[in-house]
Amino acid sequence: MQQQTQPVTVGSENDAREHLKRPKNQGGMTPAKGETSTKLKSLSRKPPVSYEATEERLAGGRAQEDLTLPRSKTESASAKATSSDHGANSDTFNYNKFRGCLLKPPLGRDNGKPSDPKTNERREKVKEMMKFAWDNYKRYAWGKNELRPLTRNGHIGNMFGGLRGASIIDSLDTLYIMGLMEEYNDAKEWVQTSLDLNSNGEASLFEVNIRYVGGLLSAYYLTGEELYKSKVMELGEKLLPAFNTPTGIPRGVINLGSGTSWSWGWASAGSSILAEFGTLHLEFVHLSELSRNPIYTEKVMNIRKLLNKIEKPHGLYPNFLSPVSGNWVQHHVSIGGLGDSFYEYLIKSYLMSDKTDGNAKTMYYGALEAIEANLVQKSPGGLTYMAEWRGGILDHKMGHLACFSGGMIGIGADDGAPEKRQHYLDLAAEITHTCHESYTRSATKLGPEAFRFDGGGEATATRLSDRYYILRPEVIESYMYMWRLTHDPKYREWGWEAVEALEQHCRVESGFSGIRDVYTMTASHDNMQQSFFLSETLKYLYLLFSDDDLLPLEDWVFNTEAHPLPIIRKSCLQDEATQDKTVSE
Repeated sequence: MQQQTQPVTVGSENDAREHLKRPKNQGGMTPAKGETSTKLKSLSRKPPVSYEATEERLAGGRAQEDLTLPRSKTESASAKATSSDHGANSDTFNYNKFRGCLLKPPLGRDNGKPSDPKTNERREKVKEMMKFAWDNYKRYAWGKNELRPLTRNGHIGNMFGGLRGASIIDSLDTLYIMGLMEEYNDAKEWVQTSLDLNSNGEASLFEVNIRYVGGLLSAYYLTGEELYKSKVMELGEKLLPAFNTPTGIPRGVINLGSGTSWSWGWASAGSSILAEFGTLHLEFVHLSELSRNPIYTEKVMNIRKLLNKIEKPHGLYPNFLSPVSGNWVQHHVSIGGLGDSFYEYLIKSYLMSDKTDGNAKTMYYGALEAIEANLVQKSPGGLTYMAEWRGGILDHKMGHLACFSGGMIGIGADDGAPEKRQHYLDLAAEITHTCHESYTRSATKLGPEAFRFDGGGEATATRLSDRYYILRPEVIESYMYMWRLTHDPKYREWGWEAVEALEQHCRVESGFSGIRDVYTMTASHDNMQQSFFLSETLKYLYLLFSDDDLLPLEDWVFNTEAHPLPIIRKSCLQDEATQDKTVSE
């Protein structure tokens, strides 16, 4: 089999120190047969390409002291979560009470089926794409993390610390909302019989959280199946030792068995990454809700407290922070890789709290003002984009990952100063338009990994290493949000353009594959069907062509892997608990 040599250039990590290797015999990890001992780089709300050839050259982390939390002296979170759920005991999570606090049925009146036949036909096409991707994963890669569609085998990789079935966990909610119930039941059975959390591998805290924790939480909230709750509480507890640092800022890599954690070897001076430690809040608050154990919320609130306390250059949040000193390590700011989902989780934390988390709101709008003042630019051709900031010097590039920000600014438009609502909606639309231009200006009508606004080009990749597309969802994500916010039909048309391009250039005989160069019609496939393609890209397309009452935004926020999490209406839940207590007395 030919090795894959796809470059990895997520966000602005070209200056990251990629080639530092983890010393041998540190951390007690023996690689599984056939796997490398280096660790896959995890930079942002989505991972880089997970090819073996890439893994061979990517850095692991430097082993730190054993940070295992003592578990024998206190009742474990998972034990609390799996205690009796009967009766009206307010100390346990009651699923029926939660469902009663939703404003609308999660799947809408008719599973979100649009009345317009053309739109429904397009939605059915997306459903067929999901079934095709899933069927081939099941046929050739069942239980592995991703499908390699060209070679028809599975890929495991090193991001998840020995956990398996990433595509299964990432697909649970997508299959469920699409009504692919036979496929969903196969996935559920695998979780029940084969999801082994007793891993002794070394995992990205960020990736395990957004995919496995997020996926299991969504599956539980959508279905009420206790299986998912017990699994997610068991897994959540295994992530806690990563926070046992001098500052409480978690390190990026954790051994899920021993609890040992360390920082990524390529990260400046052993630092933690803003997009990683800043992308835990949504899931960890829900872990506290389910377990009735406040420790998860306390861990993420401590991160907030530290970020509020330290000085921020021009109000901006740099991408590297020392978990030992609590200081910024270098002044590099990006809304793409390394920074992206931190900002997303601020506004979504506020929305998920039923707009009671005032601290998240203040932090988000403060950050957005600083971004507008320092990073938002207008090209000579009239395109609005977000540059990257290196200690005051602007780098006029934007990553595909940064294209989520159109949707983010859109969903936050209603809750800033009322007089700025239209301004934020306009900014969201302009950024989404720019990202669409990065698609339309390529031969394949798919966007590159990064595009620039200097040297005479606009919204195009000027470097060979930026020309690839790995089935990413961010541009389509912004189309979906902008459709729901404005109902401008162009967003559905843009989404359909993406469907046609995916079908033409990424669909192969046994699944979907990324491509190496969006500017050539002669496709060179990368042989990887990323799990986020099933979790995000196809889900956002399906929602784009559905009525708004399928997973309505009044009740749900989507984590950065597109797993829907319910808005927590404390007043409703407390009222219910009080009523139940009165009845029982």
